[in-house]
Amino acid sequence: MSWRAFIKPIFVVCYSLLICITLPFLILKLYEKSAPAIVSAWFVAGLFVLGAIPISLWTIIEHMINYTNPLLQRHIIRILWMVPIYAADAWLALIFPSFAIYFDTLRECYEAYVIYNFLAFLLNYLRSEFPDLRCVIEQKPQMKHLPPFCFLSSWRMGRVFIDHCRHGALQYTVIRPLTTAVALICEMVGVYGEGDFNFRHAFLYLTIINNVSQIWALYCLVMFYRCTRLELSPMKPVAKFLCVKFVVFMSFWQSILIAVLAATGVIRKVEAWKLYDVQSIGIALQVNTKFSYFDNNFCYIVYATC
Repeated sequence: MSWRAFIKPIFVVCYSLLICITLPFLILKLYEKSAPAIVSAWFVAGLFVLGAIPISLWTIIEHMINYTNPLLQRHIIRILWMVPIYAADAWLALIFPSFAIYFDTLRECYEAYVIYNFLAFLLNYLRSEFPDLRCVIEQKPQMKHLPPFCFLSSWRMGRVFIDHCRHGALQYTVIRPLTTAVALICEMVGVYGEGDFNFRHAFLYLTIINNVSQIWALYCLVMFYRCTRLELSPMKPVAKFLCVKFVVFMSFWQSILIAVLAATGVIRKVEAWKLYDVQSIGIALQVNTKFSYFDNNFCYIVYATC
């Protein structure tokens, strides 16, 4: 018999064992007399994480069982791994805040990898349907830049347009890991200053660089979608675009907003709570809402009809 006949039962058994071990541990910690207030956050966030991870893993397994279009499905599987990675990072950072920057380093590198795979997914789909994609785009009307980039000269339709969109999106996959590595080094030498918008700390400068890089990557993806929305329409691109943009980009801007609120005193520290705790709770609580929608829009079916 094929491994495909056993993978689902094995997954169900393993995940059931994990819940049977983890849930009683969380409940015991929650009801300890000396338990700090943050244990309640561990429990609530843990419930969301335990609910989100199997949704994504089940979708990944379905893709593996129905692996009928490797050119596209390999990128979908890589994108879907973002869910358990994000969820595990949020929960572990909440439990071990002193190691949060190391967990976040891995997550942020994978974020960049997700952007690469999403763009590769779109390009592979278009090239499979339109082998001469360059000529298809050359025949389209000239695309004008959107505000606030109206001052830029228009990208010539065809190969030049594709290259600008591709390079604009992929620059984030280079800059993000680099700034993450710099942040890690700065944290180790004590000059990072997470959440501190002080000119003497690296956090401010790295935040500006990441924001500029993300805005440009997002803009290039929007331009690419505007140009190819008719060609992409059979694979329902809007939902997939929104999923990736919200999961990767909005989560980053949420962390910046939380840092600003904490720096201005709107969010106050309570007992052992730190900025990482608040950010991690925010990410964990998003997991079930964003990522369940995320999974639904990278469904498996027999992929040719997805």
